Amino acid sequence: MNETGTIIIAVSLMIIMFGMGLSLTVNDFKRIVKSPKAIAIGLVNQLLFLPIIGYVLVSVLDLEPEIAIGIMILAACPGGATSNVIAHLAKGDTALSVSLTAISSVITIITIPFIVQFALEEFLGEAEKVVLNVPQMITQLLFIVIVPVFIGMFIRAKAENFAVKMGKPVRIASVVLLVFITTALFVKESHNIIPYFKQAGLPTILLNVLSMVLGYTTAYVLKLRKPQAISIAVESGVQNSALAITIAVVTLQNTSFGIAGAIYTLVMYLAGFAIILFGRK
Repeated sequence: MNETGTIIIAVSLMIIMFGMGLSLTVNDFKRIVKSPKAIAIGLVNQLLFLPIIGYVLVSVLDLEPEIAIGIMILAACPGGATSNVIAHLAKGDTALSVSLTAISSVITIITIPFIVQFALEEFLGEAEKVVLNVPQMITQLLFIVIVPVFIGMFIRAKAENFAVKMGKPVRIASVVLLVFITTALFVKESHNIIPYFKQAGLPTILLNVLSMVLGYTTAYVLKLRKPQAISIAVESGVQNSALAITIAVVTLQNTSFGIAGAIYTLVMYLAGFAIILFGRK
């Protein structure tokens, strides 16, 4: 993808993250003290279990390196901005969902580079090895992910009515931009799209279903309320695929690493619809 396309994808993610920031307050971060058990279970599912599931899947299914690395990038990403909407529609604990999205988005700025570096070393051959500049990647993620979120939060704190009014249009714009990013990636990799779908279809479905089921099960076994269990399931399965694609295209300069993220976008919305039906039953 050319430099203009790379910039457009980065700016699109910044707008999506700005929209997330408009919905957040400082209390969403303070909830880790108020609801430590639910937050801890959610973060363990997102930050520990999800990458483990991803690694087991790509190892067992013997995938092409591009797809394997794409799956690992996805598994390293935090919950997506739309996870909060899905949790709300599924009658989950919306406040918990928002808090998990906010907290995991900050923590993964540190964890993503190391998981991505591990994936590159594990699945690329010696001749193709890529040495990731971890400090540079953390800096990129800070500017593309964290800065827009905190700008959105600052506006919410200083002009709440404006932020609330802007919330819906920005959410719609976020969905449109995610569709744009996904479509652009499919177009760029159109010559490989059929074999990539064959390769990435099953692992993305399994990653989504297993992470959601495990998230709900751990919450249920550890005696959280059903709304909390639903939110943890959603946060475990609805990943920030736009971030995964941005890492592939902007940071790693390899669009083929982003195909798994693009396919996962389709999968997670279907799964989101299913969990909404489950939650509202």
